[in-house]
Formats: sequence, structure tokens, C-alpha cells
Amino acid sequence: MLVQFAPRSRKAQERPAMNIAMATHYFESHRGGVEIAAGQLARALTALGHTVTWMACNSSPPPVDAAVCRRAISLQANNWLERRIGIPYPVTVPGTWQQIDVAIGDADLVLVHDAFFLPCRLMQRRARRAAKPCVIIQHIGVVPYRNPLLRLGMATSDRVLTRPALSAAAQVVFISELTRQHFEGTRYQRPPVVLFNGVDTATFTPAPPELSRSSLRASLGIDPARPAVLFVGRFVEKKGMVHLKQMARSMPEWNWLLAGWGSIDPLKWQLPNVYVFSNGSGASLTPLYQAADALVLPSVGEGFPLVVQEALACGLAVVCGDDTAQADPVAQQHLVGVHVDPMNPDATGAAFVRALAPLVRGAEMDYAMRIARAEFARERYSWHAMALQMVALLPAISMHTKTAGALTVSHT
Repeated sequence: MLVQFAPRSRKAQERPAMNIAMATHYFESHRGGVEIAAGQLARALTALGHTVTWMACNSSPPPVDAAVCRRAISLQANNWLERRIGIPYPVTVPGTWQQIDVAIGDADLVLVHDAFFLPCRLMQRRARRAAKPCVIIQHIGVVPYRNPLLRLGMATSDRVLTRPALSAAAQVVFISELTRQHFEGTRYQRPPVVLFNGVDTATFTPAPPELSRSSLRASLGIDPARPAVLFVGRFVEKKGMVHLKQMARSMPEWNWLLAGWGSIDPLKWQLPNVYVFSNGSGASLTPLYQAADALVLPSVGEGFPLVVQEALACGLAVVCGDDTAQADPVAQQHLVGVHVDPMNPDATGAAFVRALAPLVRGAEMDYAMRIARAEFARERYSWHAMALQMVALLPAISMHTKTAGALTVSHT
């Protein structure tokens, strides 16, 4: 049985202030989707009056803003896998359990973002040892890498790390239908719950009607006369960079705006229609969303990336992998899903171009359509509502903690 969260009355949502210990593999300065989502949730919890201590590996700087967390604890870790092959999997050094115990400290609740990552798995185990209620926010299922060894590694981790953690959990909350479906067959302690990430609709918003996309492109140094397709995400295999390269080659008359960073360098493609924006995040991405005709996301192994929600909040049409398009059934009316074959970049690239063509030619880019997408995102996705629902779970799991161990929230 799947439990869908319904809105609660304000009185029912009010809870005493808590000390919350939160773990991710990286801090949000790393600019990955998991870390950014964690930072936004921490802000929402802090705004509700709760105190957040954030623990992550020292591969990127910790937050210093008190609106995000009261304290940040950086774990010593080796980030070799990401530096060499683009796999974001830091490995903590021996002895970090002492820092983890400090992070847990007097916590009333532990939030763990994804049991797949080693520092987060360690946090869950220490929380169980301390008999603290633990929420595991599970963002991913399995990434179908092209390399057979990487696929085997993901499948093994899924079997020996993630699924046992979910089975031992006092509660599972999925943040997309896609990951819920991936983990079907897992034995849960309690019926799972589905809720979605929020989106900052104060930051991500459509451009005023008097600003044309061509003028916005010109202000960004982009050829204003040609259509523009935007990609936002890390430049790694999982995000479909090989397919993006094929698309840009096959459609030289379109501008391709790539916002992100990673182990793959699109500038080495030497394509004059490719523009790379490596330093964008948060509000600095909004002009790109507003200037583009469509967002393209040929990724695999994820459920409902934040960039999709951000694009919708800016009124932008979205063409993504067909699995991503099914992550939120209610959002399917605003998304175009395309099958992604990791082993066939030519066919995948051609299929995405066919789906993008009517969008970049202006068939669906009238202002009313953009406003409709933005209103949908505003009504559907809220960090504040997510934080309230997360906190509301605590009474139900507290009594179960000593016997079942952990509450799990799943993000893709």
C-alpha cells in the first residue's frame, strides 16, 4: 500500500522546535541536485524554527549562512572517483564516526540523504546505535552506465547497501514515482509515503512579457537570431553528455546552452553553436531558463531532477528521458518524454531533436503557455510544505525507532 501525503491543517502541522542532524555526501557548494535539494530543505526547516546541523565530506566548502544550518561538519574524505571518472562517490577516511557522533549529538531527528553514499550510510548506522529517529532521503535508484563494470557496481550497491537500509527503515517516503517503482518488492516496516521536492518560485519565474527571448539571449552574449536549447546539470555520463554532443552536431543552426560542470568538457567538442556556463547556480540560472526555447535533459538513473521543476517554474518547455517524464504523473502534461538508449547516442540524439523541433520553432512558446507551466510548478512544489510534512512524520516514527531503526525518504 502506498500512502499519499495530503495537506494538513496549520494546527496539525505545528511541531515543537527540533535539533536536526542532516547528512549528505557533499555540501550544496558542490552544485549537484542532491546537495542543492538538501540545502533548500535545510532552509525550509530552519525557517520553521528548527535547528539543523549539516554533515558532509570536505570536497567542497560548507555553508556559512545561519539561514541554512546552525553548524556544518566537514568529514575528511577521498574524492578520487569523481576527479578521475566522474562518479560522485567520496570515501570517508577512518575515524569519521567520531565526527558523525558529534553531528548527531543532541539531535531529535536525523536526515540522511541517500543510503547509497558512504558518509550517509555511516550516519544512519550511528543514528540507529544512538536510538535516534532517522530519515533516509533516497534520491536515486540505479544508474545504467555504459561501462559494464560501473553497471555491476551500481547493481551491487543497490542490493547490499540501499535495499537493506530501506528494509530496516521505520518509514519510507518516495519523492518520485520512478524510484518507488524501482524499489518495488522491498519489504518495508511501514507503508511508504510519496512527496516531492519543492522549487524556489521567488527565484525561478518567467520573464516579464515585455522582455523577448532574443533580447535576453543578446544580453547573455548568445546569437539572438537562432533558437536556443538549454541543458542544466553536471557534465557527466549519467546526464547524457554523449547524447547532447550528438544533438549539437546534428543541429548547428540551434544554440546549445550548457550550464554546469564536471569531468566532461563540452568546449573540447569544438562546436561553435555550444555555449558553456560553468559558474551558474540558483538565481544566476534564471536568465538562462528565461532565454531558452526548451530545456533538454537526456539523463538516466534519476527520478525528478530539480532542474525540471526550475524550468517549469520559469515557464520553459521540457524534453527529458521518458522515465523522468513519468516521475510525477501529474506533471506529465507539461513534459515531453523521449526514450534514452545509453548505448546508442545517434538514435537517442535524433529522437530528442525531433521532440525539440516544434518547441524551438515557437509552436508552444506563447506567453500564456509559459504562465500555465509556472503556475503549475508554484501550486505543485513547495519546500515549505515538504518540510512541514517531514516534521509531521516524527511522532509516528519515534515509537518505532528502537525496533525498526530508521525513517527513509526516497528522492527519485
